[in-house]
Amino acid sequence: MSLFRREFLRFLAGSPLLLWENEEHLIGSPAEALSVLEFEPVAKSLLPPAHYGYLASGVDDDLTLRANREAFTKIQIRPRRLVDVSSVDLSIDLFGTRWETPIVLAPVGSQMAFHPDGEVAVARAAKAKGHLQILSTMTTASVEEVTAARGAPIWYQLYPTAKWAVTEALVRRAEAAGCPALVLTVDLPVISHRETASELARLDERDCAACHEQGASTYFRVDRKPMFDGLDTSGLRDLDAPAVTWDFISRLRGVTRMKILLKGIVTREDARLAVERGADGIIVSNHGGRAEESARGTIESLPEVVEAVGGRIPVLIDSGFRRGTDIFKALALGADAVAIGRPYLWGLAAFGQAGVEAVLDILKKELALAMRLAGVTSIPGITRDYLV
Repeated sequence: MSLFRREFLRFLAGSPLLLWENEEHLIGSPAEALSVLEFEPVAKSLLPPAHYGYLASGVDDDLTLRANREAFTKIQIRPRRLVDVSSVDLSIDLFGTRWETPIVLAPVGSQMAFHPDGEVAVARAAKAKGHLQILSTMTTASVEEVTAARGAPIWYQLYPTAKWAVTEALVRRAEAAGCPALVLTVDLPVISHRETASELARLDERDCAACHEQGASTYFRVDRKPMFDGLDTSGLRDLDAPAVTWDFISRLRGVTRMKILLKGIVTREDARLAVERGADGIIVSNHGGRAEESARGTIESLPEVVEAVGGRIPVLIDSGFRRGTDIFKALALGADAVAIGRPYLWGLAAFGQAGVEAVLDILKKELALAMRLAGVTSIPGITRDYLV
């Protein structure tokens, strides 16, 4: 018996399985990916340290960044049996437009930092797979270019600036480009402390001054972003707007007919105020763990926001979504749609448009599978009864 045991241990010591565990396997094509998580190490291997740091960073100790993921483990699914799940319908309706899935591409700035085709490649992927795309104020491709690549209207995310004339010009340009909805980010009145990003920037030996104010890794030069072309951006070192209050919604109403959603609402109190002040929708968000260090995942904030809204306006959510089961849980808790950020950017950095398409395919397949295994065949059918 001891001889057999020694031989077996010797076999294991030389086993490819153990060698595999000691080496990070990088997929060579989008088709090889088993989950969206397999795109991140490829993206990390290809990106400059500062660019990867910007993508990976939370704030302070990254507690909220981790909480966004860990919170999903506290929620359990209650599957039902003996339901005909031969066909499932993932489609949803938002403001009268029908979408094939509830999976939305969240706004993220400076996507050419991850791939030369940036937001245009993402728009082409969104077109190919039928997903809603939200474009960041800090886009590296203009709203007109991205809309043309998408072949359909996109939503526009707005950072309010300290200069109303600049903000108004951004809003009017987005509306003129055909955007039906304006997503006002309200969780970042001042730039947060992104320590991980700064640490990784120290490893970057490039001269970053051309793109960043004073060479800092986390402060983009506004004058290099196409949405600010022709605007007087003097004095706008970043997009801090600490004086913005609830009255800002009325001010926006005075210059646009677009639907207005507030991105960054995480409490029942603010959800009620959003409805009272006439917001058309809410995105429950903590900026992917990049705003305040609350140590609270957005999936934990979602129930109180949904309860306060009471079905009067749509509620979307982002931050931390990596699996179809994550999306299922959010929909069961009352979200109307789920926005993803980092996963599609990993795909973009790794393989361009094809990588983004693969990420969307994986998440869509995982959501459909989660629905089938839980015994539900449509998005409206995913209710709180399916969760513990």
